[in-house]
Amino acid sequence: MSVDSLQISERTETPEGEPPRGRRLFQKGQSGNPAGRARGSKNKATLAAQALLEGEAEALTRKAVELALAGNALALKLCLDRVYAPRRERPVAFTMPKIESAEDLAAAMTAIADAAAQGELTPGEAFDLARLTDSFLRAFEARDDERQRKRRAEAAAQAVPRPRQSFREWMDARFAADEGR
Repeated sequence: MSVDSLQISERTETPEGEPPRGRRLFQKGQSGNPAGRARGSKNKATLAAQALLEGEAEALTRKAVELALAGNALALKLCLDRVYAPRRERPVAFTMPKIESAEDLAAAMTAIADAAAQGELTPGEAFDLARLTDSFLRAFEARDDERQRKRRAEAAAQAVPRPRQSFREWMDARFAADEGR
């Protein structure tokens, strides 16, 4: 089977308006649509499905409920999933001791550990509560650091500056004080 030059040229030529094969339509790293898809815009298939189902939602819901009541397990699951959305986390019935200072954190951690040991909290819940107490500790440390910084700044502002003296001057003053005793 031989290939003539006309067949090759037909395959390699590109239609008008398209870039030659092997070349990029856009510069590398640049999109043809820099703004991207408009926020909230829907896929054409989604729009078509919505148009078909418009006005039929009530009838479809009624039919799903009828099928679920008739014993269709899939319809029952569908209905229950819509009625009772799955919870990501459950509320924890645990009384955390009041934390007003860093000293209160030890009691809080002890209460968390005891509750986990007795099965009142899962290990994951205990871990989350321990992280909460750790954030309290960091907040207390930040508050204390800020207070200490302010005290140092106030003390520095009120301090009387000492005159600068050389080592020799300091030594002379020191030994002169010792001789005077």
